Amino acid sequence: MDGTAAEPSTRAERRDRATAATRVSILDAARARLLSDGYANLSTRAVAEAAEVPLSQIHYHFGSKQQLILSLLEAENARLLERQRAMFGGPEPLWQQWDRACDFLDEDIESGYVRVLQEMIAAGWSDEDVAVHVREYVAGWLALLSDVAEREGHRLGGLGPFTPMEAATLMGLPFYGVESMVLLGFSADQVPGRSALRKVGTIIRAIEEGRT
Repeated sequence: MDGTAAEPSTRAERRDRATAATRVSILDAARARLLSDGYANLSTRAVAEAAEVPLSQIHYHFGSKQQLILSLLEAENARLLERQRAMFGGPEPLWQQWDRACDFLDEDIESGYVRVLQEMIAAGWSDEDVAVHVREYVAGWLALLSDVAEREGHRLGGLGPFTPMEAATLMGLPFYGVESMVLLGFSADQVPGRSALRKVGTIIRAIEEGRT
């Protein structure tokens, strides 16, 4: 065997593969148009043109612009949450994991994920349907960080006055704030958010090495 994927043998298999390929093309086009146009100015017609599919295909697969972007965000969020779960579950000390999380922040801004998330956070302020989904995504991140905080609390002898979820909130929300400032165009001199987050890792390292 040469390792290549087998060609679909039935009409149903060919249809399913074509359907999946169309969805991927639409999501890729939606990501590109969202980054260039923003959520408010995004049109499904422009997405269809970029994906080279009829406009009816977007309505068939996703129903609306809102559901299209939420589907895009859901897929990206699940992938990155699994990446963070694997990273925080590794053998490195917490300060090294934190430093890697800071690297991921820059990667996620470059990839466009942060822009999509921040656009949907803003849309959720006036649209409860969007807010429900975004709260679910953010809650997933905070739950992961809460598990990390609980684990580290047992290892280091406690979290002081904080519950694991309170510690997770203090760990996670600054990243959202820094991301929003970066998207607004603040320079590192005006809002030194990236360097501030890095220095939190220095504090974590001092605590870990002092305790051990």
